[in-house]
Amino acid sequence: MKALVYRGPGDKGLEDRPRPQILQPGDAIVRMARTTLCGTDLHILKGDVPTCAPGRTLGHEGVGVIDAVGAAVTTFRAGDRVLISCITSCARCDYCRRGMPSHCETGGWLLGNAIDGTQAEFVRIPHAETSLYPIPAGADEDALVMLSDILPTGFECGVLNGKVAPGGTVAIVGSGPIGMAALLTAQLYSPAEIIMIDLDPHRLEVARQFGATHVIDSSAGDAAAQVMALTGGRGVDTAIEAVGIPATFQLCQDIVGPGGTIANVGVHGCKVDLHLETLWSRNITITTRLVDTVTTPMLMKSVLSGRLDPKRLITHRFTLDTIIEAYDVFGQAARHQAMKMLITMEAAQPG
Repeated sequence: MKALVYRGPGDKGLEDRPRPQILQPGDAIVRMARTTLCGTDLHILKGDVPTCAPGRTLGHEGVGVIDAVGAAVTTFRAGDRVLISCITSCARCDYCRRGMPSHCETGGWLLGNAIDGTQAEFVRIPHAETSLYPIPAGADEDALVMLSDILPTGFECGVLNGKVAPGGTVAIVGSGPIGMAALLTAQLYSPAEIIMIDLDPHRLEVARQFGATHVIDSSAGDAAAQVMALTGGRGVDTAIEAVGIPATFQLCQDIVGPGGTIANVGVHGCKVDLHLETLWSRNITITTRLVDTVTTPMLMKSVLSGRLDPKRLITHRFTLDTIIEAYDVFGQAARHQAMKMLITMEAAQPG
């Protein structure tokens, strides 16, 4: 089969690999139909994720059709269409029972990290019964790909951790796919204002179309002052960091108001400064989280009902055979006005 393989920092390639096999009774083998690229894949390619070793098939998102199941799998059968969660959950260990499957003792973020992932024709899914979701007949599978990771990530790590509430003021720093996912799902809680901050004018215009009440181009260096002007000098109730670099985390510290929350979502590859000397007296909460995907069933209902439309995030479409080109476009997102890449398997070679 064809698979996109991480060969080491800065090096990737589409290779022929053996099809995965059932290794444990709870496994399922899924024939991929659609997958996508994630900013975390770019972090891996930069060498920022040491848990991902060279030789690994990348990818942790997608939908597909079950090809085979292990002896312990009773809720799925071959031919079922399924959504793949980016988080593998045993549903039994202490962390899973506490609602933190991202730290599952035998799961967590495995796909495209500790085991081979979804940017391939086939993928092995451990703990299949609690890590896959059935897809209803007639569902828009392009939209559902966004439920593997970015929608629950923006919602859980940004909106829920950020305590977004009706009438509140929210600033989202970074209008990439995760920031946009936070923007879409924040509207479920009816905040009075959602301020989107970014360097890219095109993405800011898209954010406005997606529901941002204000957009700020931070290229002039006065984003914090603009936020303070919009909020009457108070700062925001929720500042969502959706980039993962020191400058954006600093901006969140500059704009959060007394009693507010900084919700970190971005993947940080280097240290950042925490200015407790200015925050200690302001009743600030700072949260971190790896997505747990515990909200996936609720988000799926919202998508199926039409309340959420994550398909709007898809800007480019490729086949598995052209996934290297997809990475090139994704890596130069501003130049190509790219958000999410949808990768389909139609032109992939069998084997």
